[in-house]
Amino acid sequence: MAENFQKVYVIRHGETEWSLSGQHTGTTDLPLTENGRNLARLLQPLFSNYSFDLVLTSPLQRAHETCVLAGLGEKAEVDTNLVEWNYGEYEGVTSKEIQEKRPGWLIFTDGCPGGETPEEVGVRADRAIARARTAKGDVALFAHGHILRVLVARWLGLQVSAGRHFLLDTGTLNVLSYYRGIPAVKIWNAPLIHVS
Repeated sequence: MAENFQKVYVIRHGETEWSLSGQHTGTTDLPLTENGRNLARLLQPLFSNYSFDLVLTSPLQRAHETCVLAGLGEKAEVDTNLVEWNYGEYEGVTSKEIQEKRPGWLIFTDGCPGGETPEEVGVRADRAIARARTAKGDVALFAHGHILRVLVARWLGLQVSAGRHFLLDTGTLNVLSYYRGIPAVKIWNAPLIHVS
């Protein structure tokens, strides 16, 4: 399929207990809440009408379970490039708590002590994008908030720091594509309840 027509469906996993509390959830492998599972199931009727050339998921259970509940688990391949940002010392900590110690801190420019730098996450996002662009047809990616915000920035050829401009809720559908051969965003942060 020509790149002008390829669509990359980017799905952020459903809610978890920590996404509800605002805690940074990087490598802690939390399950979905029941509401998160219900949201993921809303993708099943939508995706039953699509044929994906490639389906990739983060190895973390909240993303993988979203993929399975969406009906794409059998076709999915685990891709460690899609794992969430390693928050290091900020794992399980809220943004408010971090700001109290480091006023002005922003993950997209400052990274995390003991965790990943923005550049390291950008390299992983670039690898996931390269893999998606080699697919002959449409692609589905199941992952997490911060890595996907970096991924959309890099899809558009922007710096990792531009991820700050792409808000992304849990349980959302996003579509990346092309406009006359130029990488573009077709849909961003669409709640699943509206796409079923």
